[in-house]
Amino acid sequence: MRGIVLAGGSGTRLHPITQAVSKQLLPVYDKPMIYYPLSVLMLAGIRDILIISTPADLPSFRKLLGDGEQYGLQFSYAEQASPNGLAEAFLIGADFIGDDDVALVLGDNIFYGQGFSGRLQQEVSTLDGCTLFGYPVKDAQRYGVGEVDDAGKLVSIEEKPEHPRSNKAITGLYFYDNQVVDIARSLTPSARGELEITDVNLTYLRQDRARLLDLGRGFAWLDTGTHDSMLEAAQFVQVLEHRTGVRIACLEEIALRMGYIDADACFALGEKLAKSGYGEYVMAVARSAGALG
Repeated sequence: MRGIVLAGGSGTRLHPITQAVSKQLLPVYDKPMIYYPLSVLMLAGIRDILIISTPADLPSFRKLLGDGEQYGLQFSYAEQASPNGLAEAFLIGADFIGDDDVALVLGDNIFYGQGFSGRLQQEVSTLDGCTLFGYPVKDAQRYGVGEVDDAGKLVSIEEKPEHPRSNKAITGLYFYDNQVVDIARSLTPSARGELEITDVNLTYLRQDRARLLDLGRGFAWLDTGTHDSMLEAAQFVQVLEHRTGVRIACLEEIALRMGYIDADACFALGEKLAKSGYGEYVMAVARSAGALG
């Protein structure tokens, strides 16, 4: 499976702070926002990742992340000139996807929960059609909503329904088989002129090949589309990291734990950031894993 991070858009709800910089480059506590969705793909075992953003912002992402080799990954980059819908990611990334399955994660979504990596890898290995990730919310009318029957089978998907049939919001993480490229090519733009991800999901649902994995209680899903939600996400990360001593979405640590790099390579990455608490943490993780530093 290959991975796509969609980090485009104009971030108008966050103006003026996004007038000169991509939303996904803004900090969520101690690291750039894009680290969080990247960490999700890494935890799923995905190592080939395409980052899609605006022509103006792509150079900044390249400067931040490079080619991914430092993490044992391979990053590619592509432009989305204007926000034409989430499903356009599969058209932009068609050559990158090739004959593989693909995971799409939105660049402003944050996921956190125990056992997440194992659940993701299980979904990758058993994927048949598409897997959506549901999360219970109190204001379901703001989201795409998935309804499941008593047996846990996905039976309907509605986009921002006035009267939601369930409280399960469909999060910004999607796993698809290779058919998604053809499905995206067959879409027509919606009334707002976009290729809608909900139309992709409905196609799989009509084929009886869509499933909704309920992330459920004890899990956290946050988006960062407003000033308040960004601040809340930063405070969430801060509290967890201070209480546990473990840094969420530390790409260097995940690369080490997943076996993408060794302890010495991890230590060297931390050394480059040694004047920050983040760099000190990466070096400490590497030392505990047996680095020479």
